[in-house]
Amino acid sequence: MTTAQPLQHEHDPSPPEPDADADDEEEESRVWSQIKAEARRDADGEPALASFVYATAHRVAHALWAQGRRALALALQSRVAEVFAVDIHPAAAVGSGVLLDHATGVVIGETAVVGDGVSILHHVTLGGTGEAVGDRHPKVGDGVLIGAGATILGNVRIGAGAKIGAGSLVLADVPPGATAVGNPARLLLGGDQRGGAPAGESMDHASFMLEWSDYTI
Repeated sequence: MTTAQPLQHEHDPSPPEPDADADDEEEESRVWSQIKAEARRDADGEPALASFVYATAHRVAHALWAQGRRALALALQSRVAEVFAVDIHPAAAVGSGVLLDHATGVVIGETAVVGDGVSILHHVTLGGTGEAVGDRHPKVGDGVLIGAGATILGNVRIGAGAKIGAGSLVLADVPPGATAVGNPARLLLGGDQRGGAPAGESMDHASFMLEWSDYTI
């Protein structure tokens, strides 16, 4: 099964081959580099590889958006949201090696930025407050871990290697390496905890399965 098959509609026509120019070829090369990084990350961290499908679909939609083919980009976003309940705006900038674990209910807004090596669990929202226009969504640094059900609103910055606890509501900046929990979120004592691998890259979904199972929930 190819990545595109779950998104295919029975009435979809075969798409025409687009004409390529130098800029499109450069964008395609960048997208493929990100897709390869995602595949390596998911193979190590999430045996089900569902994250790869979501991320790849967004890469394509984002490239279409950058080319000015916005109607097609939004159509792909809509189809992904319908099939997988993962709603990432095509304009959102998502880095390489991002893991969307389970990902059901994930919403990422138009001006959001997600760095490299970030891990995002299910029912996470990177949204706006409804009181701002323009650049209004969160900026998430490299290696951040965002727990299930967390909500981050507004143009706030989550520093590299930070951890956002499950169910937290974040409305202010979180320093690099810090841990934020609660509603509203507060910083845990201890300050910068950036010893070793970044939190978003150190989650282990697979090693326990080597001993007894080939299935992950």
